Amino acid sequence: MLNRIAILLAITVVWPLSLSIATAADFNAQAATEAYLATVGGAARAKSDAYFEGGYWLILWDGLYAMAVALILLFTRASAGIRDLAESITSRIWLQTFIYAALIVFVTSVMTFPYTLQIGFYREHEYGLSNLTMMAWLTEFAIGMAINVIMSSIFLVGLYAVIRRTGEAWWLWGAGVVTLFIMVSATIAPVFIAPLFNDYKPMREGDLKQQILSIARANGVPADDVVEFNASRQHKRISANVSGFMGTTRISLNDNLLNRATPAEVKAVMAHEIGHYALGHIYEMIIALSVLAALGFLLTDWGFYMLHGAFGSWWGVRDISDPAGLPIIVLLLSLFGMLATPLTNTIVRTNEAEADIFGLNAAREPDGFATTALKLSEYRKLDPTPWEEFVFYDHPSGRSRISMAMRWKAEHLQELPFPVDSDPLVAEPPPTPASWGNPGE
Repeated sequence: MLNRIAILLAITVVWPLSLSIATAADFNAQAATEAYLATVGGAARAKSDAYFEGGYWLILWDGLYAMAVALILLFTRASAGIRDLAESITSRIWLQTFIYAALIVFVTSVMTFPYTLQIGFYREHEYGLSNLTMMAWLTEFAIGMAINVIMSSIFLVGLYAVIRRTGEAWWLWGAGVVTLFIMVSATIAPVFIAPLFNDYKPMREGDLKQQILSIARANGVPADDVVEFNASRQHKRISANVSGFMGTTRISLNDNLLNRATPAEVKAVMAHEIGHYALGHIYEMIIALSVLAALGFLLTDWGFYMLHGAFGSWWGVRDISDPAGLPIIVLLLSLFGMLATPLTNTIVRTNEAEADIFGLNAAREPDGFATTALKLSEYRKLDPTPWEEFVFYDHPSGRSRISMAMRWKAEHLQELPFPVDSDPLVAEPPPTPASWGNPGE
């Protein structure tokens, strides 16, 4: 009897454990990373690289276009004319600012529409990433513009009230207005704005939903449900988020993720998003954006007086508290935004990398995480140079993410379901891109 027990223990415990230890010793994280990267190549890799690399130039064109529009509004005195119209309607300064802001945001939206149409509709269709018809896209554009007019007008009323009352210290108090506006926007967006573009409903019941909720409960997310939304009506991208603030927190994932991803991939994505909440990234980002706003406003304050001294009389702008000078502020902030791109991307990318590590530890799905990174390569360059990643990426690259997942896997092989891989030197071959529903379309 004892011999039989010993044999049984050897078969069920000792042999698998010894094999697992050997596998852990032999597993090659670098080889596994290269094996995953090799599954995306040829036309699919070239297409995604071209799409993402085109975005490098868009950073420049976006800034130049915004500055050009600002200069047109100034040199034609259109901005001063809109201010004069607002002052003729009411004597209340805050209401003058609101009227001016609403009109100038509407005018600039119209002026930038051809560029927005090219980038937001035609380019997305050229690369097979959009599902919207022209009419559907125009409808969403109109809704977004209406929201932008209202929200920007409210923000600018607050900003110019601060400029009038705080004098030379306006740049610091203005950063406080930015902070408050971000907090309010984060609170109301899931409840009032997101449903204007998509339908939200409870995620379909099943083990996967319960696993997501278990990860959420274990990490302090104050949500008792998971909702899904129909992003497939707009695009083919997979995405999810834990959004909201101050009582409006919501765990959401889109139908593309549910329909195109395996359960392991969904868990990997959701654990990453839960990581953002658990690590307090929303608070970190509010602080970071506030500091950047203060720096941008400080440089704008210096630049405003320099430009106003040279061209103020031509433009009909009285001083920095005059709303007609808003295009000057936009021009300077656009330049600051372009130059600060590596900094802002690094701030966001650092948070994303932290959430990646959190997600790996919470979901324990390194291969699901790796294959998700491959799916994201449909519109993100999979294997950039280190310089490209530093300057242009606001998320870790596919290579960085897969490498991280394989390093994590190498340190946790004994804890993963057995057997780990058919070949201990490389990762289990992932699904080929062809099985993902024509991701290049």
